[in-house]
Amino acid sequence: MTERLYYHDSYLTAFDAAVLDHADGGRRVYLDRTAFYPTSGGQPHDSGRLGGTEVLDVVDEGERIAHLLAAPVGDGRVRGEVNWARRFDHMQQHTGQHLLSAVLEDLYGSRTVSVHFGQDSSTLDLDVPTLTAEQIVAAEARANAVVTENRAVTLSFEEAAAAPALRKGSDRAGTLRIVGIQGLDRSACGGTHVRATGEIGAILLRKLERVRKAARLEFLCGTRAVGRARADQTLLARLAAQYSAAPDELPGLVEAQRAELKGVAAARHEVEAELDRYRAGELYAAAAAGADGVRMVVVRTDWGAVERLRGLAQAVATLPKAVFVGVAASPPGLVVAASEDSGRDAAAMLRSVLAPAGGRGGGTPRLAQGTVPAEALERVAAGIAAPPPAVR
Repeated sequence: MTERLYYHDSYLTAFDAAVLDHADGGRRVYLDRTAFYPTSGGQPHDSGRLGGTEVLDVVDEGERIAHLLAAPVGDGRVRGEVNWARRFDHMQQHTGQHLLSAVLEDLYGSRTVSVHFGQDSSTLDLDVPTLTAEQIVAAEARANAVVTENRAVTLSFEEAAAAPALRKGSDRAGTLRIVGIQGLDRSACGGTHVRATGEIGAILLRKLERVRKAARLEFLCGTRAVGRARADQTLLARLAAQYSAAPDELPGLVEAQRAELKGVAAARHEVEAELDRYRAGELYAAAAAGADGVRMVVVRTDWGAVERLRGLAQAVATLPKAVFVGVAASPPGLVVAASEDSGRDAAAMLRSVLAPAGGRGGGTPRLAQGTVPAEALERVAAGIAAPPPAVR
């Protein structure tokens, strides 16, 4: 059995221990005692050095804790040194999570159903479909107020049957390790925590997204929150400099630019539609009518996907007794259109040649499009209409 020193002192970063067992050529080491926290309860493992060798992973195996090392160590006693920067970051995030979960439940009755501690940010999954922007701002303000109050974070060991007022019930029997925040929270938890809420540092709430029936809220605490705020400020300053404006003027400038771009896009669309109508007329006039009076307009291009041919296809389909077949080389595909008086069904024409070639697509009697393997493109095109000389 491994004695878990971090259970009693999260601030312990150096210790001596005896090697009880090892595996994997001495790279998987078991000690009589350890301050290294193993990945557990969503909190990542500690890093550091053991016997002068880098600790790559720490694994909870129930009664024992395995230390996975970069190189083997021998028997006897070893010195362990925990990476304090990583440990304290995890302490800030984990205690901050307890604080946030308690505040969200206290303010809105939103219970935490799961937690994920990530390398850059962490998330809470709440048993509500969403939270409003106002609720998020209020929860952030309340959590940071508790931070500034510097409330004590306590640690106790209590029998599960007699442990009162836990925020989340535990189905474990026997002795529970209880982490409390003075006047706010009591939770069964085996993780590492700070001594008082002031050590959590600033708490920053960011994006909210819907995940199944839960609301997933991203948060950062302490050094992470400061770093993210600095990165956001740097980005905002760069954008403001590009616009030669103050940061608070950016929303109005961006909205004005969006409106301008929307107008430009609409004008471009109209110009492209007019060009398609003009080109459709030229191609239609140049196409010979068949015995049934239908003119088959075939266009082949190697400069774009079938979506680039849709406007031209629709323009041709407005002309009397007209059928359009567009063949695009990259990516390989076809677009077919037929006027109402042509007696042709564009979707049926396309389906008849796509399926045998392993292609897929569909549409309406007036307009259809599909994709085919590159090696089958010419054969499929020939199945609809004999390919004329390329039109550029």
